[in-house]
Amino acid sequence: MVLLVSVLMLIPTGILCLLCAVLWLECWGATIARAQPLSRTLGMPKTVVLIPAHNEAEGIAATLKPILLELPEAAEILVIADNCTDDTAAVVRSLGIQVLEREDPEHRGKGYALDFGLQHLAPDPPAVVVMVDADCDVQMGTIEQIAKQAVGLKRPVQALYLMAKPPQPQAKDAVSAFAFKVKNLVRPLGLWQLQQPCLLTGTGMAFPWEVLPQISLASGNIVEDMQLGLDLAIAGYPPQFSPTTLVMGRLPSQSKAATSQRTRWEHGHLQTLFKTVPRLIGAGMKQGRLDLIALALELAVPPLTLLVLLWGAVMGLSLGLWGLGWSLAWPVFTGAIAGLLLFTAIFTAWLRFGRQDLSPRMLLSIPFYILWKIPLYFRFLTRPESQWVRTERDRTDG
Repeated sequence: MVLLVSVLMLIPTGILCLLCAVLWLECWGATIARAQPLSRTLGMPKTVVLIPAHNEAEGIAATLKPILLELPEAAEILVIADNCTDDTAAVVRSLGIQVLEREDPEHRGKGYALDFGLQHLAPDPPAVVVMVDADCDVQMGTIEQIAKQAVGLKRPVQALYLMAKPPQPQAKDAVSAFAFKVKNLVRPLGLWQLQQPCLLTGTGMAFPWEVLPQISLASGNIVEDMQLGLDLAIAGYPPQFSPTTLVMGRLPSQSKAATSQRTRWEHGHLQTLFKTVPRLIGAGMKQGRLDLIALALELAVPPLTLLVLLWGAVMGLSLGLWGLGWSLAWPVFTGAIAGLLLFTAIFTAWLRFGRQDLSPRMLLSIPFYILWKIPLYFRFLTRPESQWVRTERDRTDG
């Protein structure tokens, strides 16, 4: 009986050890990465910057004006005002930018808006489509860089996408910004250093036109960008990270909006994980492609807070069974290795990339951040998020 329990406990501890090893390897790869931007002497391909917008009248001008100032001659902007009940379209037109208005209350969401824009472009398609959210700040040179990279590689390209803290951040906001940086900078940078593809993260994405017919965007998927990248990878077009670019979003300052945004992201990640990891592994084995196996392992690593919670639960159970004499020490040893890899990875990421966002004093708030996230994961078990919901904005400039 003791041997059977030990073998059974080795399954979850072994899986956790593998996932923590993947995270550790990505963090280690990020610390040694040295990226250089592409040469600006390369010609700029014909590019359309496609921006879906739902009730963004107050803030969309702040996104569009900097892009207009540095947009190359070979590029233009197209905004899709999707099911808007405000003056989004009028604000965009006042800047001299083309806007299409879409009205379809039964089919709401970013995926439907993007598909509508692509159908409009199909008769005279550009070489590259760059997708940017309506509430982001795009760093100068980013659109040109990822457009050139996408054409050169004939693959999707993901710009670095980070979140700025609110004007008066709480400790929870600093921890959230660091967790977001681990997800969108550290891990993709490690994969880039290891010459592996990355996940798409939602904005600052460039697609050669010829790859877009391989997928369908018209859906209400709550993480349509992540699923889009995975479908393209299986079709032979794995996304590549572009570490010398930057698109900045903003963490909501209101607790309700922050919870809603995080719920959509993490529930969507978990739903995609369960649905697509087996597909990626199967396709990788069938096609003999290591990149799909690497992408499956990347997707299989759950959000950082959940990974810590899972490790704590499994380690606690292993210690309890061992202490009661119901199990041998193997699961405890395997769980300890997983914990060492997990916390070494987090510390390495913080030391190299997070100290400016998260002071040593703020590290003490991490347990409270984890407690804040626990109801989100319980909700996934009882009422998982299934519909796209626009996050309420804080920004009112325009």
